[in-house]
Amino acid sequence: MDLQQQKVHIEKAQNFMRQYRDPESRELKKLSANQFMDVWSHYDRDGNGYIEGTELDGFLKEFVSSANATDLGPEKSSLTDEMLVELKSCFMEAYDDNQDGKIDIRELAQLLPMEENFLLLFRFDNPLESSVEFMKIWREYDSDNSGYIEADELKNFLRDLLKEAKKINDVSEDKLIEYTDTMLRVFDANKDGRLQLSEMAKLLPVKENFLCRQVFKLSAHTDCTSTPAPFATQEGRIDEEGAARLTKDDIEKVFSLYDRDNNGSIENEELRGFLKDLLELVKKDYDAQDLIEFEETILRGVGYDKEGKISRKELTMILLALAKQPPEDEQ
Repeated sequence: MDLQQQKVHIEKAQNFMRQYRDPESRELKKLSANQFMDVWSHYDRDGNGYIEGTELDGFLKEFVSSANATDLGPEKSSLTDEMLVELKSCFMEAYDDNQDGKIDIRELAQLLPMEENFLLLFRFDNPLESSVEFMKIWREYDSDNSGYIEADELKNFLRDLLKEAKKINDVSEDKLIEYTDTMLRVFDANKDGRLQLSEMAKLLPVKENFLCRQVFKLSAHTDCTSTPAPFATQEGRIDEEGAARLTKDDIEKVFSLYDRDNNGSIENEELRGFLKDLLELVKKDYDAQDLIEFEETILRGVGYDKEGKISRKELTMILLALAKQPPEDEQ
């Protein structure tokens, strides 16, 4: 190990962020996809998909002190506890977009300078309007109908995503492979080398799960952020007392939200999108087979006629059955 390598090794041990600062200007250097993942993995020590609590304190301390020409070490740090509290408050106000008190991987991506193309994969200025659009994309890229987005299919998705974002196709095959590998490191929670439905849903966020709207009165056990964070595992359930207050107008609003083509029925990807949103209320880790089984269970309970679509009446039966509320003509 030469002198420069020894210096980097020591700095890395003392302050992980220091290695990414320019030695002269002290500005952060542009990170590659792999370097960004190294930073994320270093500070997300428990691997739960967030930098929070003492992890966040450690990141902020090292992020600030790495700008100094020399590392004072934690004992001599000029950052007092009071300063850290104020810094944390300002930092979270600027970067904690969903205001959950912790930093997810997309929020960190807005802070650290990265390769432009890789950064685009984390910038969802126009997230999908609904799970209906998500299911259309899932069907398109699950080209072999395996129920998973495998590495080659993910690479095709990322290529098209970058092409659409930049309106040009200037990403090399090697870079695409690097980005694909990195995205699998981020979103492949069970490490099987492919993305199941719930993992892809975290990569490609939907603006809103319609069934998380206030009218459904979800319990505190349900995580209903509009952009689900990577590796979330919290289970949820519908608050029956709240859902039992559903009205005809509420149900009509839900129907119109999923009947995207306004043809009077919810079918195909509209139906899959509705069921995906419904499944997310009770299960955060799910695959395509779970969705199929959930569909069979839910629709069997309302006497579904297997036409591949549901009407207003059938949607009403589903929602009221979940709320354990009888139809109005039985009340």
